[in-house]
Amino acid sequence: MAQSMPMAFWLEADNPHACEIAARAGFDIVILDMEHGMLDLVHADRLIPFCIGLGMTVYSRVAEPERAPIQHALDSGADGVILPQIRNAEHAAEVTAFAKYPPLGTRGLGWNRTMGYGGTPRTWPRQRNKTTVCYAQIETLGGLAEAEAIARLKTVDGLFLGPSDMSMARGRGPNRWTQADLDDLKTVAAAARDAGKLFATTGAENSVSRRAGRAVKADFMTAGDDLSAMVAGFDHLIQAARGR
Repeated sequence: MAQSMPMAFWLEADNPHACEIAARAGFDIVILDMEHGMLDLVHADRLIPFCIGLGMTVYSRVAEPERAPIQHALDSGADGVILPQIRNAEHAAEVTAFAKYPPLGTRGLGWNRTMGYGGTPRTWPRQRNKTTVCYAQIETLGGLAEAEAIARLKTVDGLFLGPSDMSMARGRGPNRWTQADLDDLKTVAAAARDAGKLFATTGAENSVSRRAGRAVKADFMTAGDDLSAMVAGFDHLIQAARGR
């Protein structure tokens, strides 16, 4: 039997209970949404090791693609980062370098939990470069036009399609997984695969986008967030209570 695609959810609020329930339900990955969610650095520093302890992979979509938020996320122990609002290949080259230690990138070396609060072996930076995942989020016109060049960067491990902002940037309004939206998914996935890189996107809760993600063999897809899960749960509870 073919292995099922790993599933991720967005964490929008400081809610460890949501993480425990998601892990219990079978989610593989949690993405801390520092860009649109209500999380700060203190929340993230506590939630990252907590979620890793639950057995989930933890990515942080940083608030903005700059050195400090990227290094904070990785120093707190995140398995990787997703960098939003990448303008073009030149911009990607600059900001993805913050996720990798020299000589590959420009990440600063600071004493933190990822070292086990111990010393730093000479081989440690190189090992971390291999295990730390850096996704460039493709959601702007410039990012889409230069997706192939972005994927070829040595500091980029994968491309993450942001379909909502991409659809808005393309003048289509909010994403509805139209054929044009699906074509963008295929384009970004192809750019990643041609460079031998990872590909991920949102939309696993939608049958159309889920089939498209499976067709391009996405490394993972997201299926909602903690707040939408609460909405669905409360809707179900009130309908059941009213006998509907």
